[in-house]
Amino acid sequence: MNKLLRLWRVMWQARRGPRLTPTDVSRVPFRVLPNDLDVQKHMNNGVYLSLMDLGRVDLMVRSGVWRELTKRGYYPVIVSSTITYRRSLELWERYELESRMVGIDEVASYVEQRFVRDGEICARAVIKARFLKKSGGVVPIPELAELFSLDPDNHPLPAWLAEWSGQAALPSRREPAPSVWE
Repeated sequence: MNKLLRLWRVMWQARRGPRLTPTDVSRVPFRVLPNDLDVQKHMNNGVYLSLMDLGRVDLMVRSGVWRELTKRGYYPVIVSSTITYRRSLELWERYELESRMVGIDEVASYVEQRFVRDGEICARAVIKARFLKKSGGVVPIPELAELFSLDPDNHPLPAWLAEWSGQAALPSRREPAPSVWE
């Protein structure tokens, strides 16, 4: 229920907030709540990933992309994610979740997200997302680039991100991916 209430708040504020482009930095304020904590009494690692969804919603709503995605029957799915934790967030602490689209490649879009307290990065994550059609199939990258007003040639991925994307990839759903431990 906590995430649903936060989602409603983010959507309400995003609709009234200043407009952004997808490559602008979206900032959403949060506070660490009691149900965000793990047994160590700091924010649970899984909560970071859940809250990142809300940061991406804010970015898409404020950039106008959300409305267009909904109209076309498109929706994002996360293909890969990586997160690095630097400092703990503890009960009642205020922080901001910053989100920004960093680029697209031939198959997906990439968003960097940061948890920032007092100007310092506490955690940083990158997600790789594809956009699917409710009618079936994948949204072609040229259409996605146009929707996000991104030119892949002018927004190349950083080399480390392109390398991570390739190394983290699993075979497509049409190829076998047996679970064999070596």
